[in-house]
Amino acid sequence: MATSSNTTTIGVVGAGTMGRGIAQLFLQAGHMVRCHDAQPGAAAKAVEYVDGMLARAVEKGRMTTADHQAARGRLQACNALEELAGCTLVIEAIVEDLEAKRNLFRQLEALVADDAILASNTSSLTVAEIAAACARPGRVAGLHFFNPVPLMKVAEVIAAVRTAPAVVQRLCALTESAGHRAVVTADQPGFLINHAGRGLYTEGLRIVEDQVASPADVDDVLREALGFRMGPFELLDLTGLDVSARVMASIYEQFQQEPRFRPSSLVPPRVAAGLFGRKSGEGWYRYADGQQQRPAARPVPALPTGLAVWVDPQSSGADGLRALAEAAGARTLSQAAEADLLLLQPWGEDATSAALRLGLDAARCVAVDPLPPLALRRTLMLTAVTAPAVRDAAHALLAADGTAVTVINDSPGFIAQRVMATIVNIAANIAQRGIASVADLEDAVRLGLGYPRGPLGWGDHLGAARLLQVLRAQLAATGDPRYRPSAWLQRRVALGLPLTTPEAQR
Repeated sequence: MATSSNTTTIGVVGAGTMGRGIAQLFLQAGHMVRCHDAQPGAAAKAVEYVDGMLARAVEKGRMTTADHQAARGRLQACNALEELAGCTLVIEAIVEDLEAKRNLFRQLEALVADDAILASNTSSLTVAEIAAACARPGRVAGLHFFNPVPLMKVAEVIAAVRTAPAVVQRLCALTESAGHRAVVTADQPGFLINHAGRGLYTEGLRIVEDQVASPADVDDVLREALGFRMGPFELLDLTGLDVSARVMASIYEQFQQEPRFRPSSLVPPRVAAGLFGRKSGEGWYRYADGQQQRPAARPVPALPTGLAVWVDPQSSGADGLRALAEAAGARTLSQAAEADLLLLQPWGEDATSAALRLGLDAARCVAVDPLPPLALRRTLMLTAVTAPAVRDAAHALLAADGTAVTVINDSPGFIAQRVMATIVNIAANIAQRGIASVADLEDAVRLGLGYPRGPLGWGDHLGAARLLQVLRAQLAATGDPRYRPSAWLQRRVALGLPLTTPEAQR
């Protein structure tokens, strides 16, 4: 095979959105690309589309006219599958159907050279199942891109059980020659990126299912307090709940009903009702002319005069909370018995349990999430019996400096703590199982999911011991095995090591 610095002839089968993007990516990287689709005329339309995208790049000054013409000369529409016989690599991007892919790979294997690679862009099927149809399964691998392919700068190279190491190396080199980060992942459900992304969806849904907060509350906290580009419900509306529901159910079943990936019972009725999201005009949000219609924010109550506040001195942000209270004109007291409002900052506990543990009057207690910095959106958690006047006083006090406030019901772990602990725990389990290296896992999540940090590094930044505390508290409070901590996480916390520390090699 040619080295990664040489021009390679790449075949793309399937001229839909993904196939077009893959063709454009490798064409721009200087490779020869041959495009085929079983639908008559589809390959020619794909070539026309890619040419148009390159023309736009010329107009925007990102490509010269000479480079455009040269690229156009390397792109060919193929009416017959046999025209791919000379390809060094063929990437399949057809319908997500196992038998259709198997039949295609059987045909391709009979056409291409013995050392040519056959790669599938499957997002949900096991690559080994596809490769099983081939006489030489060692040259079959997954090469999973994300839409839009030219802009999403990551691709998963999936090593099936019998994929030859040289094939993985070759695909990584080709992918990186096109400017994308190649992350190597085992042939497991959801591969790497969809697997690592389960926590955001499943825990977000569980929070709403538990009546802790509304979808908009969850999205607001995760965007504004943690830096996610979109919250889980905004993402579900964007991708389509009908599509996401199938993925969630598939990964859950493929992982032998692993509780960490359990789908929510809230989803099937909404899918049945056609509430798919943006494409149907309504999902978790309503859409008018394509614009999300957000619910009105909770109005900020008036701050009571003469408010007396006690802050739990053991809270990690006690000094900051006292300073906020005093700046708003409240009095801070050293004795809880004399205060109107009692502020707590538990990790993993619900507000009721924290109040009872401290021997406080739960009706006067409100918990403030210690996870995000106080300068960002603040989350206030009520006990099961917090008085309305106390709730309003806490809201007014914490919003007095203009910072947004979200008020939620009692929950072990607030919103941010629950979601982050789940994301980090799933990532730790991916590392534990060797599904991907730590470096590939971190880059895959940043580039493929758009998270501000890789999940293990993020866990280190937030405090791995704290997140482990949250998981243990949730497990104790609910008895739900979805919250059982990963061995990888527990070992590194016990040893005082960063979560990004790889296992010692045997």
